Amino acid sequence: MTSVDTGDARPPSEPPKNGHHDLIVVANRLPVDRKVAADGTTSWVPSPGGLVTALEPVMQRNAGAWVGWSGSAGEAPEPFEARGIRLIPVMLDEREVEEFYEGMANSTLWPLYHDVVARPQFHRSWWESYEQVNQRFADRAAAEAAPNALVWVQDYQLQLVPQMLRRLRPDLRIGFFNHIPFPPYELFAQLPWRRRVLEGLLGADQLGFQRPADANNFLRACRRNGLSTRRGMVQLPGEPRFGSPDHHPRREVNAAAFPISIDARAVQELAERPEIQMRAKEIRRELGDPRVVLLGVDRLDYTKGILHRLKAVEELFEDGDLEAQDAVLVQVATPSRERVDQYQKMRQDVEVTVGRINGDYGKIGHPAVHYLHQAYGRDELAALYLAADVLLVTALRDGMNLVAKEYVATRYDEGGALVLSEFAGAANELPQAFLINPHDIDGMKAQIMRAVHVTPKEAQRRMRAMRRRVFDHDVARWASTFLKVAASAVEPNAVASVSPGDLPTDTGAIRLPVRPGPRPDVLDRARRALPPGLVDDVEGFAMHPSLLVALDFDGVLAPLTAKPELSRMLPEARSQLGALVHVPGVRLALVSGRSLADLRAIADPPPGTMLVGSHGAEFSDPIGGGAASAELDDDRRALLAKATEELQKLSAQHDRTWVEMKPTGVVLHTRQAEAEVAAAATKAALKGVGSWPGVHVTMGKEVVELSVVEVTKGTALAALRQALGVGAVMYVGDDVTDERAFDVMSVDSGDVSVRVGDGDTLARHRLRDPEQVATLLGLLVDLCRE
Repeated sequence: MTSVDTGDARPPSEPPKNGHHDLIVVANRLPVDRKVAADGTTSWVPSPGGLVTALEPVMQRNAGAWVGWSGSAGEAPEPFEARGIRLIPVMLDEREVEEFYEGMANSTLWPLYHDVVARPQFHRSWWESYEQVNQRFADRAAAEAAPNALVWVQDYQLQLVPQMLRRLRPDLRIGFFNHIPFPPYELFAQLPWRRRVLEGLLGADQLGFQRPADANNFLRACRRNGLSTRRGMVQLPGEPRFGSPDHHPRREVNAAAFPISIDARAVQELAERPEIQMRAKEIRRELGDPRVVLLGVDRLDYTKGILHRLKAVEELFEDGDLEAQDAVLVQVATPSRERVDQYQKMRQDVEVTVGRINGDYGKIGHPAVHYLHQAYGRDELAALYLAADVLLVTALRDGMNLVAKEYVATRYDEGGALVLSEFAGAANELPQAFLINPHDIDGMKAQIMRAVHVTPKEAQRRMRAMRRRVFDHDVARWASTFLKVAASAVEPNAVASVSPGDLPTDTGAIRLPVRPGPRPDVLDRARRALPPGLVDDVEGFAMHPSLLVALDFDGVLAPLTAKPELSRMLPEARSQLGALVHVPGVRLALVSGRSLADLRAIADPPPGTMLVGSHGAEFSDPIGGGAASAELDDDRRALLAKATEELQKLSAQHDRTWVEMKPTGVVLHTRQAEAEVAAAATKAALKGVGSWPGVHVTMGKEVVELSVVEVTKGTALAALRQALGVGAVMYVGDDVTDERAFDVMSVDSGDVSVRVGDGDTLARHRLRDPEQVATLLGLLVDLCRE
């Protein structure tokens, strides 16, 4: 087998001839742009972008070839060499540019894969062009590849190429990376050619996605179309599938998340250049030296949420939270797909909105919004990043969003603030940003103002953590990781089921072990005992390299009892927690309304379990070694004492109710009271102490908690996630108070939310009782140990 070197080596002295390339990249575009001078001469210049930066060294070391379109309709240039890489242009004629590129790729697949932010169009002639162009790319790649070469296909424009390549060259090892989201099956099912797309992708040995949720969506689509999956592996039996006439041997295809990144060190080195720093200061002077500079940098695309961002900023000016004389928004909108109708309308809407804002709030020579509809080079963007106090990334759906990472890498001063959409893949990696739901305009406004007023110390803490992630997981590591996994595919097909977190950070040659997925009987048994949809989500959840499993105690691990002091964890649940706490990459937490001391005494959790008491007011140290409670000032201590006194008087008037005191609150329990008495006591507590200023009410099952500190299980879960830096969270709860935790969870992050028992819920799944919770924990132990 030909070996692909992903480590350090010198470029070959001579480029190889056709058919002798050990590494082939197949992408919609070549890594160079054609420039035509005034005298008519043509030259090629490197394209900006992280993909080119990441792959250029490894392509040079491995005598690589890059197959792609030049960007112009008509006859393709002859193959040529550039920077040690052989470039193989592919022809697209005018009709194919219209039907394949502007049509199928950008008016069908792009909106469909981005949650139908715009309505996708379905035309059979577009699909026919898509097939024809994909076959042309596959033919060129097959002709260039050496025996047993590694071919890496890029992105949604070329989803049929892997299978076409496998038919032409069964000896090849084939990888595919999807740079945009892969949609939930409910959306993907709208595609009339969905089976052909799945069949095309499954021609690869290794499939890479930006987020675990995308890999999960793909695996779910495979299952819905009759294929078996386990631990991220799709099982392809040795028979025709989806009506294909081609017989193929039994294979396994691995699907996993490989979040793309940037050349962080190069970005920082650029920002540290004196001329870039001087330009940043000059930009602020040109803007009138405002107190606050907000910045947006996007392609002009409806998925980027530019109109939502402008709406939020406009309302901040209207509300007086921002003043046009000392705050300004700079919006860079790079032209994109200007021949597509949806993009033309998008540009008109943005320009009208910007004009209205400037007409209402700008002054002569001092517009409130500086709108720049043009592309900028790396130098100017670096200066803009340094000049900006707050970067706004408000995407409605984005596979990753490298602008967010570029901003973080630029801020070597550890200043600035990032407002980041939770629907961008970058949010999974940068939880220290000010995360927003761009559809929630009020929430976005609040987070923008938090970012504007963040203290230097807090800004530094957030930026330092984000920079550590971006620099540790840069684009070179992304490319090296994917190539090593893809290169491990041998005949018979055996792809290592690994995630990036399993791999070493060095770039030397390695051999990856083949790790089997879970035994089929594990999943079959689980599906008989648990909801099948939950089993599927837990299988995907277990693929993440770092997990947080958090559970309420009463009603989840322990059946509810009339006397809370008699609650005991089910033996089976205790056994599974004891096993789970020792699984590498898994952190375990109990999140309860009980006080921390009571939770520790009653639950008696396995050593190493983190504890959160009083609905988030008390923490055992997430890093281990101590506990922390919310601090009370003199006013709050006095308010708590008064509230406790009043609630004790109320309890004395209602038979069989009692009061529990906590470090930051007081609780009225009504579980043992008659129904009418319990209702009367609850009503009196809410109308009395519960209505006082500074008192925060939390309703639970037959309890009313009154706290002088505003905390919830949602804020507690978010704090745990940030402190631990985990990739995905499972939370299991049974109470109204647990809904606040469900509310901060994200399916896009691979989170799994489970409600135990009846009642309206935000949770995605539901279990019957604590016995089923114990079964769920056993499934998770089995999956994580495989």
